[in-house]
Amino acid sequence: MPDIVSPIDGRKAYSFDLLDDDAVARRVALAQATARGFRDVPIAERAALCRGMLAAYARRLDENASAITRMMGKPIGQSRAEFERTMVERTEHLCTIAEAALADERLPAKPGFRARYVRHEPVGVVLDIAAWNYPLAIAVNVIVPAVLAGNAVLVKHASQTALVAEQFERAFLEAGAPEGLVQAAPMDHPTTARLIASRALGYVSFTGSVRGGHEIYRAVADQNFIPAGMELGGKDPALVLEDADVAFAAENLVDGAFYNAGQSCCGIERIYVVEPLYDAFVEAFVAGARQYVMGDPLEAATNLGPMVDAKSADFVRGQVAAARAAGARQLVGDDDFDVPDRSRCYVAPQVLVDVDHSMALMHEETFGPAIGIMKVANEAEGLALMNDSEFGLTASIWTGDAERGEALAEEVEAGTVYLNRCDYLDPGLAWTGVKDSGFGCSLSTLGFRSVTRPKSYHLREQPPREEAR
Repeated sequence: MPDIVSPIDGRKAYSFDLLDDDAVARRVALAQATARGFRDVPIAERAALCRGMLAAYARRLDENASAITRMMGKPIGQSRAEFERTMVERTEHLCTIAEAALADERLPAKPGFRARYVRHEPVGVVLDIAAWNYPLAIAVNVIVPAVLAGNAVLVKHASQTALVAEQFERAFLEAGAPEGLVQAAPMDHPTTARLIASRALGYVSFTGSVRGGHEIYRAVADQNFIPAGMELGGKDPALVLEDADVAFAAENLVDGAFYNAGQSCCGIERIYVVEPLYDAFVEAFVAGARQYVMGDPLEAATNLGPMVDAKSADFVRGQVAAARAAGARQLVGDDDFDVPDRSRCYVAPQVLVDVDHSMALMHEETFGPAIGIMKVANEAEGLALMNDSEFGLTASIWTGDAERGEALAEEVEAGTVYLNRCDYLDPGLAWTGVKDSGFGCSLSTLGFRSVTRPKSYHLREQPPREEAR
């Protein structure tokens, strides 16, 4: 029975049971049986069920949000907002577009044929391997479209937030879902690998590290020919041009860098500022970073809690120390805050300048509240540095000239490019990445393609027989 150790104080917060192979087999069998019947449920009823899930989750929001905060350290206001804003927005949008996104693609009428069309049929059982940093938002990206498409879902949440899978299962059951439609599936890595190799699944979604993505992809490829989606690492850049609104850009980029203690796949991890605006931007950014309130994440006033564990916090400290040793100057750090000492997981906002791409801080994923700000001569240098990365999840450009920004966006190697925005997922747009940020797609109408398989219907009419003479 693994323990969930809270980063708030380093103490055990919860424990949970891991499934063995027999228990997994029973859940898979139930999911398969449920999926066979659920595929015939009208899409409108599936959407009503997903909306009912939201209502059921909302009734337990205080309890659920508190558990998320205790498990992974997110400030309680952010845990609530992850449901009230993000999860609700995405679910509602997906429910609204499901009918059209899943509709048959019909070809024009042709003499002698009853019909020719492509139907997007459910794959059966979907395995969602979800990450801990946004335990609701990441999971809902897969669970809701899978259910809307007529599938059953097994949710293997990261061990740190294992109870969130149970929250989803309970909310669907309370909304009236058939047993087995959405099930928590807490498993260790070997058990997960055996399940993937069992040919029982129709699709596997993984959100996590690059190393983990390779492991999952190998497991999928070993015995299966099923699709898989990988949302992996990021080193998301921002480019601030000379005509940007300094206060607006700094305020938003501070939030993009430090929200959720910087533990966001699409959080800002490196900033490039053209020389004419550099000093003013750095001054505004430093002032914004110093406004954070560190403390117990269960207290309403706290907006920067601990990182998920001591290992991750020490990794960030190591990157910062290495950058300083290589010549970087630290403008914001622990000395600017009353850093709690309840555990080693608390890391204050770290802002460094005089950085370059020889430093790990500027090219390796940080996934914590540390940011390097680099001066560039012009947009061409900034663009080259943005693309100088093994990752390509998101990038943002800040300028008062929208046409100029859009032209630059075409040159950026990323799954999503923002103009005057960052660290946000629009459910109407495809969520995808390039390079080591992974592949596959969730959200938007395209997200339904991952949890369905195309089936072509080629229906020719039988020619009339000649009358007997």
